[in-house]
Amino acid sequence: MAEIILESIVKRYDKLVAVKNLNLDIKDKEFLVLLGPSGCGKTTTLRCISGLEIPDEGRIMLDGRNVTKRRASQRDIAFVFQLYALYPILTVYENIAFPLKAQKYDKKRIKEEVAKVAEILQITHILNRKPKELSGGDMQRVALGRAMVRRPKAFLLDEPIGTLDAKFREEMRVELKRLHIDIGATTVYVTHDQVEAMSMGDRIAIMNQGVLQQVGTPYEVYSKPNNLFVANFIGSPGMNFINCVPKKKGGKLSLALEKDDILIPLNKALASIVENEHDSKKLVLGIRPEDVSFSTKKSDEGLDVTVYVSEETGSYNIIDVNLGSQKVKVRTLPTVKPAIGDPAYIELDMNRVSIFDKESGGSIMK
Repeated sequence: MAEIILESIVKRYDKLVAVKNLNLDIKDKEFLVLLGPSGCGKTTTLRCISGLEIPDEGRIMLDGRNVTKRRASQRDIAFVFQLYALYPILTVYENIAFPLKAQKYDKKRIKEEVAKVAEILQITHILNRKPKELSGGDMQRVALGRAMVRRPKAFLLDEPIGTLDAKFREEMRVELKRLHIDIGATTVYVTHDQVEAMSMGDRIAIMNQGVLQQVGTPYEVYSKPNNLFVANFIGSPGMNFINCVPKKKGGKLSLALEKDDILIPLNKALASIVENEHDSKKLVLGIRPEDVSFSTKKSDEGLDVTVYVSEETGSYNIIDVNLGSQKVKVRTLPTVKPAIGDPAYIELDMNRVSIFDKESGGSIMK
């Protein structure tokens, strides 16, 4: 398998810049997920890696070779599309064997290679069927088998399970991750679904408007987002954002909510960060709903809130509260069911917060 290096990649379509100065190092045997909203440039990036698109600037290195200008057929990369693109008149066996026949492998070798792939994907029992006789999950396995049988240096998957229903997607997430581990392939996977990204990726590269926002492990992008976009895009629901400004009172630095006479005390580490470089700027305090505690009893650190609405999901509840003129979501146990309009109190875990510069949107926690 191979390392893939993208160096200063730019791809334009007339006046639209789909990918802007992208630098990314995809490690050998890594499962990297390209994540972002529709139109963010992730599929264009994947197509540039595959050779289906040629970047206007920059270069692409595959296994130490510059393949920027090489055709897709010269890159030894397998591409699995969202739509399976199986040949309807061919059997499963013939669909999987097709790339080997095109490379003029002998029949014995083709039979052996197809058998190996079919066993890994657990589709040996459907080799004589045609695509119209298959379920969505089986068709996806066949499409993967056709890519695997070539033993390429890298697999590129463009939202391969996006058309499946929720149950099949859950099953296929497990299957694809296990398959990656079994064959040890370098894999680049495109999705707009953060649950897929978080559950499958060794690392996640988050893109927005053609620009790479952050690369890191699922834990890193979740707990230490680079900016407001990443903080909001990762997590369900996304991170709470509280607009505030630094304020000193009694010699201690706190964050005062904009438009409200409410102070959020800072611990020593956070106070040092804010005071050193950002004490005159408007800030945004970010905190995950699960890092906010909810109570109907007043405590020393509790902030007065009013229940706005309660959302029940079964395994947990999301309670929306008004903190002054701003709203905060709190994740609670399903047994916590306050009434709308009830007074309550919340506490913020200040060891789990992020603070952003409101103007630039960037984190000041670095």
